[in-house]
Amino acid sequence: MGLIPACTPNPLLANGSAPTPRPECVILLHGLGRTADSMEDLAEALETAGYGTVNLDYPSRDEPIETLAMTTIPSGISLCQAKGAEKIHFVTHSMGGILLRYYISRQPLDNLGRVVMLSPPNQGSEIADALKDNSLYQWYNGPAGQQLGTAPDGFVAGLGPVDYPVGIITGNAHAAFDVWFASEIPGDDDGKVSVERAKVEGMTDFLVLPYSHPFIMQKKAVAEQVIHFLRHGVFNHAAAAQDEK
Repeated sequence: MGLIPACTPNPLLANGSAPTPRPECVILLHGLGRTADSMEDLAEALETAGYGTVNLDYPSRDEPIETLAMTTIPSGISLCQAKGAEKIHFVTHSMGGILLRYYISRQPLDNLGRVVMLSPPNQGSEIADALKDNSLYQWYNGPAGQQLGTAPDGFVAGLGPVDYPVGIITGNAHAAFDVWFASEIPGDDDGKVSVERAKVEGMTDFLVLPYSHPFIMQKKAVAEQVIHFLRHGVFNHAAAAQDEK
């Protein structure tokens, strides 16, 4: 799988004119073993809300996180700049948030806006710990899957706190096929990551919604919360309380 900008409209409109530049652009980064298709509903909601979007596809199973971050994210930044973006936001799912944390720790962005992470393993995942020596897990998840453990001297722990606006949405429900995974995770979880391990030091806001890890980015209420954070720098907790009822 190559690096594919999956949501890049034709540079000319039907009448031959150039599209109106959008001063704010959102780069979307999917998670491990997924594709840009998993983020397409969210990208469409962001476009409708007035943002330019770049929904990137990247070979998440083929390379370590460092390589994925440094080859994927610059492509997205260039595509946002081509849209006339003055501010660049990020919306990530799962491991996509770890790519972003690594990249920004090495290449700070002067025009970075806000970041929303969906179900990020910001303190690793017990599932990566439990399966790290499993040959099927190693084959399917590749080198990046070996970097998502919870060890205090591990890759994720070494990324440190964030010092930019980050809102995190995670789930406390698990899909039917994640029953065993959920049983391996202490406390509330989304079937892949515990609620507590989704947090990161320095985050701006945190929200738990009743969704599972594989499908959280496809939920309308999540899209609404993402847009609210990008606009206001906080989540709409009153609306979230209604969603939980």
